[in-house]
Amino acid sequence: MITIIGAGAIGGVLGAYLTKGGEEVVFCDIEEEHVVKVRGEGIRIEGPDEEFQIRVDAYTPEELLNINKPLEWVFICTKAQHSQEAMEQVFPLLNSETKVVSFQNGLTDLKIPPHLNVPTPLLCFVNFSADYLEPGRILYGGVSSVSIGEFDGKWTNRLLELKSLLENWGPVTVTENIPGYLWSKLSYASLLYATALVDETMAAVVSKKDLRPTLIELCAESLEVAHLQGIKLKSFDVWKPESIFPRENQNQGKLDKEWDFLAEWMSKNKKQKSGIWRDLAIRHRRTEVDFDLNPIVARGCHHNLSLPLTQYVISSIKEIEVGKREMNWQNLYNLKYIYENKIKQNSL
Repeated sequence: MITIIGAGAIGGVLGAYLTKGGEEVVFCDIEEEHVVKVRGEGIRIEGPDEEFQIRVDAYTPEELLNINKPLEWVFICTKAQHSQEAMEQVFPLLNSETKVVSFQNGLTDLKIPPHLNVPTPLLCFVNFSADYLEPGRILYGGVSSVSIGEFDGKWTNRLLELKSLLENWGPVTVTENIPGYLWSKLSYASLLYATALVDETMAAVVSKKDLRPTLIELCAESLEVAHLQGIKLKSFDVWKPESIFPRENQNQGKLDKEWDFLAEWMSKNKKQKSGIWRDLAIRHRRTEVDFDLNPIVARGCHHNLSLPLTQYVISSIKEIEVGKREMNWQNLYNLKYIYENKIKQNSL
């Protein structure tokens, strides 16, 4: 049995497809209205290729604990800031046979007390887009990259078993270098946070050629930190970090073609704006910026890097979260001004 903790965007899509594929799936979510809707009517997936509604068992954490049944597979699919709390809620149901998988963005480190004797969580890199629209209803952008791996890079039986389970959703890659995918996704996340500084589609922002050098340097800041951490970066879908870093390898003509293609790819996605934008503009809640971008800055400081563009994006997102800043194009042109100053200082 697979227990999905966090039945929102990513968890909802995976759980629906695994159920559709014949797997036994249970949802667990703190949103009681969502749980009641799914339990009563099923979860509805609205994707580019198909729309379907499927019945799935769903519980709140308290209800799941009251059932008191040991968990076999646990997929942690919450926002990064809620992942550790989610783990702690289900600790009583874990044992040495439990297999935990982290589906978080960023560098989330799920901590399990050693006395529980539960193996280290498997890691999953997810790039398909999805949004929680309302209780029982998920918008799905379509099949995209998913890679899984052990933290230490080993190939194990549980890793191959996880691959088999996830193939009910779509194609899955097993990798010995899961950190390479996670860090590449962080550089891409930097771009997505920047697109959320304005109330526009992701494609509209990426299409702005006067802003591209700024956005490319924003992504390069993350990639430089990864390089100094000894991470071998991995490309995925239309994202090619090797075209951005090392900076001396950048070819403007090639980058323009790649970013034109990226903008076109984004424009065709059913999900036109990022989940970050939705958190800010629709759900009026905090984003995952403290778990996505702040760790990059912290690691950059260790290597004496200031990362001014990343720091500006973080501070701007946090100001939007609390209503001190509005989404508008000026935010991105302020970022461009910081970039131009950085270039001037580096040339002195």
